[in-house]
Amino acid sequence: MRAHADPPHYGDAVSTFRLLVSRGYQSRWILYILSMMGANIFASAIGTVLVRWVLPVKATPALHDNLSLIYSISYAYLGVGLIISAIAAAAMLAPVVRWYARGGSPTPAEQSAVMLAPLRQSRIHLAIWLLGGALYVALTYEQSPDLAVASGAVVTLVSIGTFGTSYLLGERILRPVAARALSDGEFAPHYAPGVNVRLLLAWALGTLTPAVGVLALALADLGGFIDATPQAVGIAIIVMIALTMVTSLLLTALVSSQISDPIRQLREAILRLGRGDKDVAVSVYDGSEVGMLQVGFNRMVQDSEERRRIEQLFGQHVGVDVARRAMRNDTVLGGETRFVAVLFVDMIASTALAAARPPTEVVELLNQFFRVVVDVVHRNGGFVNKFIGDEVFAVFGAPLHRPDSPTAALRCARELHVELSRLTGIDAGVGVSAGIAVAGNVGSAERFEYTVIGDPVNEAARLTDLAKRDPSRVFASSTILGEAAAAEQRLWTLGQQIQLHGRSKVTQIAHPVGDCEVHEVV
Repeated sequence: MRAHADPPHYGDAVSTFRLLVSRGYQSRWILYILSMMGANIFASAIGTVLVRWVLPVKATPALHDNLSLIYSISYAYLGVGLIISAIAAAAMLAPVVRWYARGGSPTPAEQSAVMLAPLRQSRIHLAIWLLGGALYVALTYEQSPDLAVASGAVVTLVSIGTFGTSYLLGERILRPVAARALSDGEFAPHYAPGVNVRLLLAWALGTLTPAVGVLALALADLGGFIDATPQAVGIAIIVMIALTMVTSLLLTALVSSQISDPIRQLREAILRLGRGDKDVAVSVYDGSEVGMLQVGFNRMVQDSEERRRIEQLFGQHVGVDVARRAMRNDTVLGGETRFVAVLFVDMIASTALAAARPPTEVVELLNQFFRVVVDVVHRNGGFVNKFIGDEVFAVFGAPLHRPDSPTAALRCARELHVELSRLTGIDAGVGVSAGIAVAGNVGSAERFEYTVIGDPVNEAARLTDLAKRDPSRVFASSTILGEAAAAEQRLWTLGQQIQLHGRSKVTQIAHPVGDCEVHEVV
């Protein structure tokens, strides 16, 4: 439901004028009030020109003696109308000015006052002009009925034009204020006529209404209702057509700006998004479907940024490859059998470290440890599957297939030993294995994770425990060494065969040759 503003309280006009003068934000509203008065002055000038010099119907001698008095009354009425227009504008803006002075978000009534002020102002202008036209006809009808009727028709057409022009002009001037009202408050659509109504309004005011006046003049001349020379009628038609062209151009420009400005704004925002800008939003200043489009764009960008952040956090938690795979495919529980290489890294004496050092220092060391492990694993094309306390589990060959996963895992193990040895206060054991395992989503429909389960995982975990007690700090199984590239195999040496806990098969251990440097295997 649309929130409706309370009717304007004209007693607020004086206080509004005081606020406008005393505050530093008065220029926009003073411009609005002056523009509303200017629209009436411009319309009055057009009406005067048409009635006094353009219409082929001339005043009768009986009326001619009273023209000065009639014009004086008309100008006085115009002055009163301008005062009424200014007071009405100030009264309608009173809730808005108080909102600006108060600060914060506008109330629904204050938001409605901003959006509906131009339309309400235009209605007042229409009433003033129609009442003034009726007064002019009443003053002149007895002495010159033809001129009174013709003048009344002109005033009616001018009043309709003033209505549309003041509405479109007021909406354009108050646009920044409307933008703040709609952005700070809850958006409520249908505060303004739709695009179709605005286009029809511009056509009716700029084309149809003047055309009706020209048509009426031509029919009156053809029907013998006016006593005028063909030259006078022709001049009147030329002037009215010229005025039609000017007013039609003005109204079309105002209406087109209401449509083209938001489109241009959206286009620039889309280009900024294409350049990679993240903080992109458009101003919402229209209460019709155009405003809904602006709101929809902002919500789309907000949702897109939220989705990007979720994807980023998702990738940080489960790995980028797993995140992309989950977003690309339907996520289901279960897995697939594939050949993988797995690697465990476990910090040595972390319990004693936690007991001997302050917690903040322990956390800093752990972060250094994890940072090195993650960098090295990613550099070698592996996937950090999970952190288990001070232990890291990495996989090569899942979720993305990698034919050289054994070579990459062995190279990663050697690099880890070198990189971690450069960190003060950190020592770790590394275990590497390879074989057939099940890789997929494990858990429940509400909460699951991607992991790898199988014998090579158990074997790598047991080798890590042994490596922590060996000076080499890095153990691999002969199985993964046999699957690696020949250049990588030369950097490892086979050792003893042992029975690992929980495994029925005997495992032959391999470790790097001496203190060999890390080599890139081609």
